Amino acid sequence: MLGAIAGDTIGSVYEFKNHKTKEFPLFTADSCYTDDSILTVAVADVILNGGDYATVIQRYAQAYPNPCGGYGARFQDWARSPQPQPYGSWGNGSAMRVSPIGWAFETWDGVLAEAERSAAVTHNHPEGIKGAQATAAAIFLARTGSTKADIRSRIEQVFGYDLKRNLDELRRVYEYNESCQKTVPEAMIAFLASADFEDAIRNAVSLGGDSDTLTCITGAVAEAFYGEVPGAIAADTWSRLDEPLKQMSQTFRAKFT
Repeated sequence: MLGAIAGDTIGSVYEFKNHKTKEFPLFTADSCYTDDSILTVAVADVILNGGDYATVIQRYAQAYPNPCGGYGARFQDWARSPQPQPYGSWGNGSAMRVSPIGWAFETWDGVLAEAERSAAVTHNHPEGIKGAQATAAAIFLARTGSTKADIRSRIEQVFGYDLKRNLDELRRVYEYNESCQKTVPEAMIAFLASADFEDAIRNAVSLGGDSDTLTCITGAVAEAFYGEVPGAIAADTWSRLDEPLKQMSQTFRAKFT
């Protein structure tokens, strides 16, 4: 889960200023956690404390109404609604917030079922659900000892994503896209082509596109696979979270990592 928040924070300054190279400062004075991290912590809160996803996600969105980068327009309407209903989204918001589920559930079927529940309160389109499930499943596979080849094969087989594309070629043609189907596989390719956690984040930023969400997803899988977020990156990430988000995140990590 820290990997997701670190990725989100690092990617935050590049979302609308795409950076098609791996050479860049990981953190700047403007680096900040975004809605990706806030809603990731909301999902962790449900796992730790119970409640339904719609209620808790809405509560977090209302507690943090103006995050760095903002919320999508349709999600904002949902968050303000007295009776929020799913709105058929295939956007990458379902995948960006799902990482705690990949850590907290102990079976493949359990991970997929819970990922669907977390997504469906907003992103009940099949692609929105698939993006959340694929992300949580990749984290589950990574933390339980699967090789990169196994992760690639399983995610391709179950979810139909093409993860064999070359990172350098993808970087050349990839453009901004907020859909699950054009974010989740690209984030996984960035992880699969990496040598370590930092390299995975640099790969994701270098693709361009919806940088904070790409790096959030990539960072979540990379942490699960490589076993940790490097100390300096972790320290800088923690220092930028407010106290409630930090406490919930650390409580979750103490129980599940």
